[in-house]
Amino acid sequence: MDYKQLIIRGISYSQTQSGAYALLLEHEETHIKLPVVIGNFEAQSISLGLEKDIHPPRPLTHDLFTKFIVSANYELVSVIIYQIVDGVFFSNINFKNKATEEELILDARTSDAVAMAVRFDAPIFTTQQVLNEAGILLELEDVSKEEQAFSETVDTEDNLRSVSMEELQKLLDEAVKEEDYDTALEIQEEIKRRKKKID
Repeated sequence: MDYKQLIIRGISYSQTQSGAYALLLEHEETHIKLPVVIGNFEAQSISLGLEKDIHPPRPLTHDLFTKFIVSANYELVSVIIYQIVDGVFFSNINFKNKATEEELILDARTSDAVAMAVRFDAPIFTTQQVLNEAGILLELEDVSKEEQAFSETVDTEDNLRSVSMEELQKLLDEAVKEEDYDTALEIQEEIKRRKKKID
């Protein structure tokens, strides 16, 4: 089957479902976006998987499963979002044993599959049919709004800008210690922004 590769464009708070987030995947060639509604825990887990610099004091469920996979001598090869039924996406996680080349396919929720894929830097694919059924073509202005929602909250950003780098690092350590990963990610973004200015 001719699969279409997707990239993660961002995560934003869902405007339609309270307490939920929208994971925005994009087919790079056509710029068609695939919005997937996910829960708060999965949104945090995907964000932390993308942010390689933040390490929780205790492993999250996806981190634990990642360690198990590696210990069992498997690798995560790819994730395939193969179907959508009544607004629900169906996905497979494809593994391969490093020693025997044996393949293993597990059914998974799309949010869990993506959370695992980012930890292995594995590609995410879908079918043309899923893109046709659930894909949307957003204008660039709309995409930038999605990305802004993913990376910053205006009030928090203004508060962080008035804090020194040393204090930011302390706040980051404290947020990770308290397992407040939303705040940790916002602080991390501010630190990165300042480092880019220095460079």
